[in-house]
Amino acid sequence: MTPALRAKLLDRRQRLERALSESGPLEDLVLLVQQVDQALARMDGGTYGSCRVCGNEVEEHDLAANPFIEYCLCRLSPEQQRALEHDIDLARRIQTGLLPRQDVGCCGWRSHYRYRPAGPVSGDYCDVLTTRDDSGDLWFAVGDVSGKGIAAALLMAHLNASFRSLIETGLPPEEIVARQNRLLLGSDLPSHYATLVCGRAMADGRIDLVNAGHCAPLVARAGAVAPLPPTASGFPVGLVEDRRYEVETLRLGPGDTLLLYTDGLIEARDGDDAEFGLDRVAALFAGHHALPPRDLASRLLDDLGTFLGGMAATDDLSLMVIRREA
Repeated sequence: MTPALRAKLLDRRQRLERALSESGPLEDLVLLVQQVDQALARMDGGTYGSCRVCGNEVEEHDLAANPFIEYCLCRLSPEQQRALEHDIDLARRIQTGLLPRQDVGCCGWRSHYRYRPAGPVSGDYCDVLTTRDDSGDLWFAVGDVSGKGIAAALLMAHLNASFRSLIETGLPPEEIVARQNRLLLGSDLPSHYATLVCGRAMADGRIDLVNAGHCAPLVARAGAVAPLPPTASGFPVGLVEDRRYEVETLRLGPGDTLLLYTDGLIEARDGDDAEFGLDRVAALFAGHHALPPRDLASRLLDDLGTFLGGMAATDDLSLMVIRREA
């Protein structure tokens, strides 16, 4: 597991360096770079994954959920551990309750999503809804919060509340994302940000899409699949003040499909440390794009399960299919 985590930490550091070069030395970005460097130093020194208090190995699933972790539960009594387990289970049930209803559709669109936490709770964000009378547009969002565990899950809940509240104001997607950025910056949550794709699908086949530093969505038109390149303004929410986000307008015809996902899908690794990868996802999408959204999602996840060959997931995974119906 360590080679995969090391590769992921190095990739995260490169992204942070690019962000620093574009925006200057921001305090939260500098702190994140320092955390990555400290984790890499522990790997080089042979102490990565060892508790700093008792020296025992940190549980693999805890380390996978938070690669910066430096402690196990050695200081907790059995009663305290049971109380912690109860709180985590309650957090899991609350987060499950925040997920949208399944197979939402309106105005000629149909959706389906899958939400798979790697641990008890997830830092992924997934939402899809219509206006109150179900006669308006179809709104959707998929995001990935930096970090893992309870802190990331709390920020996911923050995104959920703000997204749903802002939709009721009638704002366009680009302004909704800009306001979410300002809300996160004003929340004093330390060293946490989120990548996010937010969109609105309309009755005439148009989709207004805003990508705030997230994985490039894939669109299938007549069997041809292509990623949507990020815009120059696509910066994660919660990092930089006064960001202006751009909207990209797509037009999908009957049978065309949009696929959104988090990096837990494309960065999943098998026992040989091979990555599932975007090319494989795009090929599967091209071959099965005509399936209904629920069946397409199942086909993607079935192929992922075969690829992993029994290996446990080390990152949260979410995907969403938005299809223009005939």
